[in-house]
Amino acid sequence: MEEGHKMAGRTPPSQVPKRRASDKRLVDDAIRSDSLVTEDEKLLQQPSPGADFTRTDPWRVLRITGEIIEGFDTLASVQKGVTIFGSARTSPEDPMYKAAEEVARLLAEAGFSIITGAGPGIMEAGNKGAHLAGGRSIGCNIELPFEQGANPYVDTLVRFRYFFVRKTMFIKYSVAFIIFPGGFGTLDELFEAITLIQTGKIYQFPVILFGRHYWAGLLRWLQTRVLAEKKISAGDIDLMILTDDPAEAAHAVISAYGAQEDTTIRRTAVPEAAS
Repeated sequence: MEEGHKMAGRTPPSQVPKRRASDKRLVDDAIRSDSLVTEDEKLLQQPSPGADFTRTDPWRVLRITGEIIEGFDTLASVQKGVTIFGSARTSPEDPMYKAAEEVARLLAEAGFSIITGAGPGIMEAGNKGAHLAGGRSIGCNIELPFEQGANPYVDTLVRFRYFFVRKTMFIKYSVAFIIFPGGFGTLDELFEAITLIQTGKIYQFPVILFGRHYWAGLLRWLQTRVLAEKKISAGDIDLMILTDDPAEAAHAVISAYGAQEDTTIRRTAVPEAAS
């Protein structure tokens, strides 16, 4: 994140002068013992013996519920969301940054909302493309051990403490994922989406890998090792679309959305009453 902000010509949040006391964000000290410890970390820790209720997992369930409700409430109006994933370290001069911006522009012009993790790099490119095209630009930010700011092209921002809540929002309000070159976080989102499709939790949900050269090694390993050893089925490889063309990526999303609408209508149609 820090490198991404530097490459975009902005001062990283960690280097911004501290705000005045009156400007500080309120922190719930009843649940947060250390400002550098994230809520995800505390959730995954073993509770200490004799901890009071405000430091226990049942209390955190209430916080998690509130976060889910806030996300649902803020994003309820999103009908045609497409989430763009990729590295926060991608420079604005990188061809992948420009490609992500172009994909987002094409989709925004077609009436789709663009969702990202709100950070720099590929996320910024996606939000920028949507913003410049007059589309809706959404950012789902996550609490990290270091403070991170949202990129300047986000018009709807939701902040999350818990990764799994944020990931639920990405899936729930998206009709497609476009995966640009990235690291562990990008791979995590990629394989979670593929798993949900493979297990029938979501359907007709395109997962587009952008950048043939970057993803070639991963796909080759999946074919020659995972598929060859029958850990997956042959059709599972086809759950991913590989492209280097922004227009092709946008077209795949638009076509899939039409198929999704047809399937939804078919599934929800009420059978005519027998005469």
